[in-house]
Amino acid sequence: MSGRVLVVNCGSSSLKYRLVDVDAGRALAWGLAERVGQPSGRLTHRRADGDDVLEEVVEEPLADHRQALSAVLAAFDRAGPRLADAGLVAVAHRVVHGGDRFSAPVRIDDDVVRAVRDLAALAPLHNPVNATGIEVARAAFPHLPHVAVFDTAFHQTLPPHAYTYAVPPQWASEHGVRRYGFHGTSHAYVSRATAGLLGRPVEETNSIVLHLGNGASAAAVAGGRSVETSMGLTPLEGLVMGTRSGDVDPAVVAHLHRTAGMDPDDVDRALNSSSGMLALAGHNDLREVHRRIAEGDERAGLALEVFCHRIRKYVGAYLAVLGRTDAIAFTGGVGENDAVVRARTLTGLERLGVRLDEERNRVAAPGGATVSADGSPVAVLVVPTDEELEMARQTLELLHR
Repeated sequence: MSGRVLVVNCGSSSLKYRLVDVDAGRALAWGLAERVGQPSGRLTHRRADGDDVLEEVVEEPLADHRQALSAVLAAFDRAGPRLADAGLVAVAHRVVHGGDRFSAPVRIDDDVVRAVRDLAALAPLHNPVNATGIEVARAAFPHLPHVAVFDTAFHQTLPPHAYTYAVPPQWASEHGVRRYGFHGTSHAYVSRATAGLLGRPVEETNSIVLHLGNGASAAAVAGGRSVETSMGLTPLEGLVMGTRSGDVDPAVVAHLHRTAGMDPDDVDRALNSSSGMLALAGHNDLREVHRRIAEGDERAGLALEVFCHRIRKYVGAYLAVLGRTDAIAFTGGVGENDAVVRARTLTGLERLGVRLDEERNRVAAPGGATVSADGSPVAVLVVPTDEELEMARQTLELLHR
């Protein structure tokens, strides 16, 4: 399986991209167009040049995603590598929500674009701009196959007892209310990489993957299949995140409406955008939280305890769900780089077979490492995620069937 794939990820005011050489397993170029639709846009384009990275930053108006993609293509022509000469075989698009319609990547046609837009009720901030990005890229690359890779697809293997909420059945049948899960591309990549590091076939490996960043989620993966995950109908459920609350009593919405006169939409926005570590510590960057703790900030100290406690609770639950767990894998910006979070998360789980080696954990390089003690029944690994490479691989696998 070889070829080069342009991976596109459209946000509401941004366009991320990466040119991936799947055979080599590396990126040739990548970048970010930001402040799309605002008066002053910014495009940062990076290109691999041997062991070095060449960077170009351009400040220019980016009125919409079509203009942003035009700026990206111009950057490839100007700073390289030229896409016309890059051996490009496909364009892969990240789509946040596939509902229960999409359990795997699909080749994009007009019907798929309509389906992505129809699913906007489940992801109103993401699916419409994902669809826009697809339309813009299809116009720019009309002769290449385009593939949609869904954030929810990996979790479509959840059994009914894991994805079903105990709510009136018509909520599920008429409004799609069920657990979907997110970060699926990352969980798929890391669970396979974990099996490889253990020297075991994926089909015989059970792992708990902790994707910890500004967004955070946990997944229990049995034999390469997701069987439980922390995010639900939306990415709000589960772990404490940078600005998202994670698990709260759903009655908080009605309570705040009755006692504070808050509109449900206002509560929803607050739970998504001004809660989590931002609400607890006053900042959503764990590096700043650690700095404040070092200065004696008790609020920041409590925030870190809440964050780690919630993760530990999910780890314990997933050890029970899996029955036999071969490894716990930390990934994402926090999971890969924050030794304190890893240590505090796993403290107290020794009787469940989880034994961390303090020195290995402390010096673990971001490139990946085993941080469990020798003889630990459950291996603890730091596994860097690569969602773009995973998307590119899934794209080629689909096209080569």
